[in-house]
Amino acid sequence: MAEGQEHVESLLRKDYYVEGCPGCEVDQLKQTQRGMPIKQVLVVWVIVLSTALTISSLFPFLYFMIRDFGIAKREEDIGYYAGFIGSSYMLGRALTSMLWGVIADRYGRKPVIIIGCATVVVFNTLFGLSINFWMAITTRFLLGSLNGLLGPIKAYACETVRDEYQSLALSAVSTAWGAGLIIGPALGGFLAQPAEKFPGIFASDSFLARFPYFLPCLIISLFAAVVTVACFWIPETLHTHNSEKIASQDSYDALESANQGSSEKEEIEERRETTSKQSLFKNWPLMSSIIVYCVFSLHDMAYTEIFSLWAESPRRLGGLSYTTEDVGTVLVISGVGLLIFQSSLYPLVEKIMGPIRLSRILGIISIPLLTSYHYIAMLSGITLSIMLNCASLLKNVFSISIVTGLFILQNRAVDQHQRGAANGIAMLFMSLFKAAGPAGGGALFSWAQKRQHADFLPGDQMVFFILNVIEAIGVLMTFKPFLVERRNS
Repeated sequence: MAEGQEHVESLLRKDYYVEGCPGCEVDQLKQTQRGMPIKQVLVVWVIVLSTALTISSLFPFLYFMIRDFGIAKREEDIGYYAGFIGSSYMLGRALTSMLWGVIADRYGRKPVIIIGCATVVVFNTLFGLSINFWMAITTRFLLGSLNGLLGPIKAYACETVRDEYQSLALSAVSTAWGAGLIIGPALGGFLAQPAEKFPGIFASDSFLARFPYFLPCLIISLFAAVVTVACFWIPETLHTHNSEKIASQDSYDALESANQGSSEKEEIEERRETTSKQSLFKNWPLMSSIIVYCVFSLHDMAYTEIFSLWAESPRRLGGLSYTTEDVGTVLVISGVGLLIFQSSLYPLVEKIMGPIRLSRILGIISIPLLTSYHYIAMLSGITLSIMLNCASLLKNVFSISIVTGLFILQNRAVDQHQRGAANGIAMLFMSLFKAAGPAGGGALFSWAQKRQHADFLPGDQMVFFILNVIEAIGVLMTFKPFLVERRNS
């Protein structure tokens, strides 16, 4: 009996893989892997980081960039205009995310990844050279619309490792994403306005004095250029043969000749045809996780923009009067803590609690944490620094952990041949919500600064209250019957 089972398995292993198919070659390599796939996870991490650095690297200096453009008539209006530049990236990505997902499913993950990284090199550099408000919006829009790798890279991460390591691979995506959202602003904070910060190195009439926000963009673009070149050597994971039915026909013939598995063949065949015909929009485990993901993404993007605007605004308007360098320091500390947690503790915690329960608990804890920001602003000196860094660290760890759990749910909800399109749909709706985040957050922040003496939730209290309402909606949506997991039959 055991010998017969081994014979069937050997026939399946022999005939399942199609010669010349890159996806089959990756699957064969996965079967021989032993131990944690460190190399594959690191590749995914670096690729995502090269893209994620650009998303929010502008926020620490956006306040000063808008001021230098001279488009805001009053200081309280700066947040309003900053929101449009922050939203243009996500709006561009929303318009093309599904297209890039379809391209990834048809032509491969690798071409989309290479084009996405190359887009960062070109348009992020041009953004740093922006001379007016409209050039900044245009370059950010093109950067978002032509960089479609974030959806396909999640599919790629799942396909390049064995099933038991998919949680780790998707954690690498969200960790790099979170690190980019922290390290990017840190670079923007430290390297913006170099002629003012380092007058001994950069002269007042130098190129970087004329373009004070070019240096952080240049550093990120150079990193993306190296990643772009390296991506030519990564393996493709998409199966290029016509269908799984054709690929496995010989296996079925072999099984039939051995008089074994004919009924199992029909069952598998029927299941595959049903899955391939199923509309992704009717896949509720997928769509429910995408909707919850969108709500938390709206919150996170609005928070990311508001945090820098709030920290850099003057004390008389409820801010902290921080410089770009001060904000950069806070974000570096948050980034280090985030990397440690996501790379070491998150996979273990997720395995114990599951992605839904963990996301729900962290969302609940985030509400009182965010409420504390108003009271932290009343502190000063070393006490302010310690409390702000602790709060920022916890907030970013919680946010990225929630997103990681939703990544896992989305990729478990579909089979491989639909994964690129599924992630494209997720990126489409998430980008729409994230486009609303900076615009809404900037307008909310600008409005709140004009009502410092209101009777109900004056100043920044209104900002953090609205953010908490969005967070609470996301938490409520993690309960059944709204959010459900796919049951593997």
